[in-house]
Amino acid sequence: MTLIPVNARDVATVVTYLELRRRPKPSPVQATPLRMEKWSQPELEKYRVLFKRIGEPWLWFSRLAMGNHELTSIIHDPLVDIYAVLDPKGIEVGILELDFRDEGRCEIAFLGLVPQLAGQGFGRWLMAQAMTYGWRKGVTHMTVNTCSLDDPRALATYAQNGFAAVGRTIQTFPDPRLTGLLAPDAAPHVPILKTPR
Repeated sequence: MTLIPVNARDVATVVTYLELRRRPKPSPVQATPLRMEKWSQPELEKYRVLFKRIGEPWLWFSRLAMGNHELTSIIHDPLVDIYAVLDPKGIEVGILELDFRDEGRCEIAFLGLVPQLAGQGFGRWLMAQAMTYGWRKGVTHMTVNTCSLDDPRALATYAQNGFAAVGRTIQTFPDPRLTGLLAPDAAPHVPILKTPR
């Protein structure tokens, strides 16, 4: 067994890559007060605010670290579909981002809900939406990845929907709480290391 030291200002995570090679059989979709709204070329700030509200507890930071040009090139690409999940009052409480830029493949780039909706079954509904919107004409397989910093239910949810793990990597990156991208109290399940004086 090899233990690899990680810089005190970095975070390490295990990333699991999954894929689904067969379109699943349709299953009943539960009734929900939530609804989907497609965002065509969303405003960058609006996108970042929702991304942060959903992902901060899990240290989602990648889109927050991107410059405007780089982010625009992704979320305004006609082959990237972004859906906001809205509550009955029309407030954005979730996101589904599907990337069709590789021919024949749909990547679930981001899928998540605000922490206040956790444990109420809405994740299953959102996953069903991903299956519905992702398996369109020309798609032969779907992919997604999750990491050990994410909601611990994520991996099981993908497996329950037919995704198989096909790869694993270790990723390290500067702690986004120390770089100022996320609040210092974000993701308390991942401690910020105190460096000796």
